[in-house]
Amino acid sequence: MGIILAILLFSVVIIFHELGHFTLAKLNGIRVDEFSLGLGPTIIGKEFGGTKFSLKLLPFGGACMMGEDDADDLSEGSFNSKSVWARISVIAAGPVFNFIMALIFSVILVAWIGYDAPVVQGVDAGYSAMEQGLQEGDVITGLNGKDIHLWREVSLFNMMNSDADSVEVTYERDGQEYTATIVPRQLEGDSMKRLGIRGSTANTKAGLVDSVKYGAYTLRYWVNYAFDCLRMLVTGQIGIKQMSGPVGIVNFVDDTYKQAAPSGAVTVILNLLNIAILLSANLGVMNLLPIPALDGGRLVFLIVEAVRRKRVPPEKEGMVHFAGFALLMVLMVVVLFNDIRNIF
Repeated sequence: MGIILAILLFSVVIIFHELGHFTLAKLNGIRVDEFSLGLGPTIIGKEFGGTKFSLKLLPFGGACMMGEDDADDLSEGSFNSKSVWARISVIAAGPVFNFIMALIFSVILVAWIGYDAPVVQGVDAGYSAMEQGLQEGDVITGLNGKDIHLWREVSLFNMMNSDADSVEVTYERDGQEYTATIVPRQLEGDSMKRLGIRGSTANTKAGLVDSVKYGAYTLRYWVNYAFDCLRMLVTGQIGIKQMSGPVGIVNFVDDTYKQAAPSGAVTVILNLLNIAILLSANLGVMNLLPIPALDGGRLVFLIVEAVRRKRVPPEKEGMVHFAGFALLMVLMVVVLFNDIRNIF
């Protein structure tokens, strides 16, 4: 059951991404040849409104085929016959729709269970936070100048900056704002340096306005999380062996389902919502990276065209995208190997 749910989750996230491309293509009068879910041979397909809607054999990935790689097709309704700004809007729409989906799910999640307010529940002895006077009930509002709205942001900051010599903490107490400089310490039994403060395990209930506001903060958290993980990958703090691909994510969803199922359907749905937010936000971020063959790589060439007012020679752009696609395939094989090795 968990594997089926994982495939459905992937399908929803990918459909919404491709729906972004599809919607903006139609709004700009661009012909869409095929809108498909999955990869490989077509299981079933039906043409409607000039577009073939298909379900493919392999339940991963999807496509919105607009003929964008056919540079010679300048006929009416073709992708390359439209203005550069129309094409930019179509390519950018996929990642943007992923962020919209993640925001909608975040708002639903916050309205349902509340949000983790950055309120200090406890200050541990032996750490700098206690020496600097932080107390239970203090509300953390900033860390090294970065605004804080959720407790998970405090945890993420501590994890990503565990080697920091000091952290400037801004907090509120009884309506007054204070600032303290905390020196992270690693005491016996700690896996890394800690600030020495603990957050509440109870969520704060939210009304309609707060649900939207803290839903947006939740989306921001996951986007920041994705960029922080990429930074750690680039700087060598984590390796490719720690990356997960579709197989690893399916296994993660399956494990999550098995753990949540005994607590009932509501717990399962809440966990799936949280994973959907993570996947959709990450897909949006990854597709905006300036990597050839991805949406971000295509946007780079379109932005260059907009600045130069002249298109980059299609054959050169095609070579770059082909090279990027080949490298991505190699990376996918490595990640797939890691996934299988980690499972067994």
